[in-house]
Amino acid sequence: MSQGIYIVANDKVIDNAIALLNSIRIYDPEIPIYLIPYNEKYQEALSILQEKHQVQIFPNLNLVEEFTNQVGKIFPSDFLSYPNRLRVFLTWFGPLDDFIYIDTDIIVFESLAPVLDYFAQGYEFINCDFHYKGNKLAHVFQETVREQGIFTDEELLDVFNGGFWASKKGLFSESELYNLFSECAANKEYFDFSQKGTAQPLLNYIILKKTTKRLNLVKIIPNEPGSWGGSSHFVDREHILYDGDRKLRYLHWAGTPMRPGGPYRETWEYYRYLGETKPPQVDEIPSSENPFVSKLKRGLKKIFK
Repeated sequence: MSQGIYIVANDKVIDNAIALLNSIRIYDPEIPIYLIPYNEKYQEALSILQEKHQVQIFPNLNLVEEFTNQVGKIFPSDFLSYPNRLRVFLTWFGPLDDFIYIDTDIIVFESLAPVLDYFAQGYEFINCDFHYKGNKLAHVFQETVREQGIFTDEELLDVFNGGFWASKKGLFSESELYNLFSECAANKEYFDFSQKGTAQPLLNYIILKKTTKRLNLVKIIPNEPGSWGGSSHFVDREHILYDGDRKLRYLHWAGTPMRPGGPYRETWEYYRYLGETKPPQVDEIPSSENPFVSKLKRGLKKIFK
């Protein structure tokens, strides 16, 4: 029985991936970790993560290419904002029997291995977030799925954020997955893509369709803390975030800005540069500022230096 972690990454998210892996290895120094390439530009990230943290490349790159071609055939060109994000589904066809998937805009504060122990109780899918309570169906489904009885009210209480979850190899075959994709492609009205999400709505659809034994840890663990980077009340104590007196399991920025001045930036920088000399930070232009105005300001600063 093999257990481990998958990430999907490329060179564009190399800094986030380093920060994530630095945090994981504090608590799980030996757990196998595989990188599924987001696109063809992943060699630099893989090289660094291999050297620092023994991360391995997903062993079947031919399957990655075949999967990508199938996705292109199944979905209309205007259906998915970022088709390659569906490569997360390759986790079910990799070398790990039980696995955790983690987005690279996450930092962890404890061992992840105990999450995998719940599979011994017969669960098929595990997550740990309050999406069902806070966002409810938003960023996942339209109300159509309730109105048409696609899923029951009880099933819809199991919607989840797509950034941190665990499952088991063999949940479905490749042909079953492509058939489920075809169902999704034929029913775009089911999904909430308003924030240009891609994998999360389809993940939820397929997990609710294919599993009956699902576990959300926040529903069974008393006082499980939150995990969203948009929550402003977490406190950093020696580079670990706390919600009151409760240590966070992980922090997920999930759409919140990961830049100088953004939420919990100092915490992120600690893990990104763990074991390295932190370079001087250059403040980024606030996204709300007009680029022309920013350029003009920079020009005036040079003139009046």
